[in-house]
Amino acid sequence: MAENDKQVFIVATANDVTALPPELICKGRLDEIFFIDLPGPAVRSDIFSIHLSKRELDPARFDLEAMVAASEGFTGAEIEQAIVATRYAASANDTTATTELVLNELANTKPLLVVRAEDINRLRLRQRADGRTVMA
Repeated sequence: MAENDKQVFIVATANDVTALPPELICKGRLDEIFFIDLPGPAVRSDIFSIHLSKRELDPARFDLEAMVAASEGFTGAEIEQAIVATRYAASANDTTATTELVLNELANTKPLLVVRAEDINRLRLRQRADGRTVMA
């Protein structure tokens, strides 16, 4: 990448940049490293709306505020899977998806923030404290 003379913008993702070799993340190869934390309330609301709509469910029929409150600490993927599981539960019970079914799925999900709390908190502290990343 360092020898490339073309104007190219490369974006890569990693869950833990400390696992990458230092020569890969040095300036000149990767010029900036951004830290993106778990989604906040407004973003979680958008994530719910996107995944409900994607599955032909009208977000206006759901209590997004309650779902956002119940999904504190969830990743986007965990929110998506709660919607997927809600669709399966509704189908199995021959009913329609409801806020209550989504809340039930969220309550029965242990998010990564719970399952790997120590790792997530360590990563968050390191990223905020060392000043080596740009908060996004």
